[in-house]
This record gives sequence, C-alpha cells and structure tokens, in this order.
Amino acid sequence: MNTIRSISILAILFSGLLFAQETFTLKSNDLGGQATMTQEFNGFGCTGENTSPQLSWENAPEGTKSFAITMYDPDAPTGSGWWHWVVFDIPESVTELVANAGNIDLKLAPKGAIQSITDYGAKGYGGPCPPEGHGLHQYIITVHALKTDKLGLNENTNAAVVGYYLWLNTIEKASIVFYYQREKK
Repeated sequence: MNTIRSISILAILFSGLLFAQETFTLKSNDLGGQATMTQEFNGFGCTGENTSPQLSWENAPEGTKSFAITMYDPDAPTGSGWWHWVVFDIPESVTELVANAGNIDLKLAPKGAIQSITDYGAKGYGGPCPPEGHGLHQYIITVHALKTDKLGLNENTNAAVVGYYLWLNTIEKASIVFYYQREKK
C-alpha cells in the first residue's frame, strides 16, 4: 500500500513539473533591490550617471507582436506619480535592452524602438531623483507584451497617452521593483 501511495505521489509531482508553464519574466543584470549612483538622474539636484539598466525578458505570451518598457515612480509627490522611461515599438524578436540603451544619443536601443517624453520633459531614460528627505521611493520597470507591432505614436507623445495605448494593447506584463532615496544634506 505504501509503495502504491509513493508511486502515486511521484506521478502527481512529475506531472506537475511536466505541465508547468514558464511565466513571462523580466530580469536585470544591473539592478538589485536598490538603485545606485549609476542609475540616478543627473539633474534636478541629483548627480548620478543616469545610465538605464540592462534588461532582458523571456517567455513572452503567444500573440506578442512587440514590446514596450516603462519605468514609473508611484511615490513621487505629484499626485500622479512620475514617468522615468517610456520605450515602445520594440520588435517582437528583441528580448534585451543593453545598459544605457535609454541614452538617445548613443543609439543603443533596438532599431525601430521609440523613446518618448518622460516627466522630466525629455526623451529617453531619466533615472531616480526623489526629493531629499522624502524617504524611499519605489521604481517599477515593466515590460509589456503587446498585440500590435506598432502603437502608432511618436517620440513626442507624453507618457499618459502612451500608457493609454499600452492599456489597450497589452497581453501580459512583467515587472521589476527597486527602491531609492536621497538623504537630506
């Protein structure tokens, strides 16, 4: 009886592994739980390197035709958060953004990808720069798997409008959360 029970348990465990699905996942070789001066913005009183992190994703859902990346701070004292990075029309064949791809001048982003206006009023990556003494801010980087190859927007589109089009076209999304704060001087 114990042998039959053991075989049954093993069969259930094995079938669970066999049929387990891989989930849509976002990873970074550059980020841990906290941002560093490498990612911090250079401006608004911050003196960081403003380098966007390396990002990679896997197991995109069926039907994905393109990707978008957003970076958002819900803790910004604005009443509506703060958009730090908005990239869309990333081709479906791309599964990585290299470090500093958010620097428009370096042209490291994938061909065809559009980096539009952030809440800093500029295109490309704008790193963390919370107000001094405001405590920890949460930064959410999200990859959106989209059901369209192009959003039909351009580099002058603001983050709220891009966000609306992402809401209309997202199949699945995956996120990384990290934190940053500036101490009062």
